[in-house]
Amino acid sequence: MNKLLIHKISYSNLCAQFSEQIIIAVLPIIAVLSMNASAAETAFIQMINTLPFLLLSIPMGVIADRVSRKKLMIIIEIVRATAIFILFYLTFSGSLSINKIALFGFFIAMGTVIYSVASPALVASFVIKEQLINANRSIEIAKSVAFTAGPALGGILASYLSGGLAFILAFSLSIVSAVFLICLPKEPLIEKSGRNIIQELCDGLIFLIKNKYLMPITITAFVFNLSQYLLLSIFAYYVINNLSFTSFEVGASLSLIGLGMLIGSFLYKIISKKINFGFQLSLGPISAFMASILMFLTLIYSAKILVFVAFFFFGFGPIIWTISTVSLRQLITPSNMIAKVSSVIMTVTFGARPLGAAIGVYISANFGVKSCILAVLIGFLIQLIIILFSKPAKLKNLSDAEE
Repeated sequence: MNKLLIHKISYSNLCAQFSEQIIIAVLPIIAVLSMNASAAETAFIQMINTLPFLLLSIPMGVIADRVSRKKLMIIIEIVRATAIFILFYLTFSGSLSINKIALFGFFIAMGTVIYSVASPALVASFVIKEQLINANRSIEIAKSVAFTAGPALGGILASYLSGGLAFILAFSLSIVSAVFLICLPKEPLIEKSGRNIIQELCDGLIFLIKNKYLMPITITAFVFNLSQYLLLSIFAYYVINNLSFTSFEVGASLSLIGLGMLIGSFLYKIISKKINFGFQLSLGPISAFMASILMFLTLIYSAKILVFVAFFFFGFGPIIWTISTVSLRQLITPSNMIAKVSSVIMTVTFGARPLGAAIGVYISANFGVKSCILAVLIGFLIQLIIILFSKPAKLKNLSDAEE
């Protein structure tokens, strides 16, 4: 029964993430190639498109602990599909603009926020603790496939009908994702706390701050996301104008994040047997720092291969981090607080994304796009230092965190 449920949730994740990754790849490419957007404008699009992580993570986490997560996720997939369809219409009516891309990208990102907050709680409600790592691994493999194929396909389709084909495919995938969710059985009843929202949010925040494992992980993830989205905010402009990338090569490089994630997910069982849990957590920050070094080298050597290898590392290590940290959070967090704690963590970490993009706007406008690459290197160095000197990095086994 659990395997069937996980398959359905995994397929829903696959379609939802596939849809998102296509859109993420297409929007900045269309902006640069069709509208001659500057680095600051592409960073602006990225900033608006990531604002939902900052603004909505906590409210959605509270809601997800009070209502059916299944219904909530179905509704938001329909909202995402609607926003994609409107972008499709605007493209063919010739009225698409930078501001409209940013606006409807905001609504598309809302789907990612709610899905990310509600999904861990939904999985935990169906799966026993002993099966959490395997369940999360299956879901992350599905996501990895989407991260691999989505950007590459988006990059290819961006050249056809001004991105219209990409919008059609993304729309269809969101609908299919909702269908898989509809096929899930009714989830277990959610225990009502009887407390008001402010009290519940405070509980989640206090639990996070006091926990010796979750707090340093959250800080590390904040700096990671800040640095990553500083890079992504100017990436399309930088590689198209400085390294002569085509739209397909932009999508292909982004898809290598997914390939790294896919390989990391499949190798996780082997890796988890060979190294202790603490080092598993450190692999993500180590891999990301190595990737930032390669990106920095593109300022000296205009070699496209450096970008491709860098983006592979941006996927490989961080997916091991994701599987490990999500399992750790689910293990040590009370079941009735998982969505709230997840939403607080998402606000702090994913909320760093619009901040990173805003920094990209400022640095690119005042110091040039190459200065952003240096700032990215510094950011990934900081996140590596934080995790290496933290208590989570000293864990030998996941079960040790329960003691």
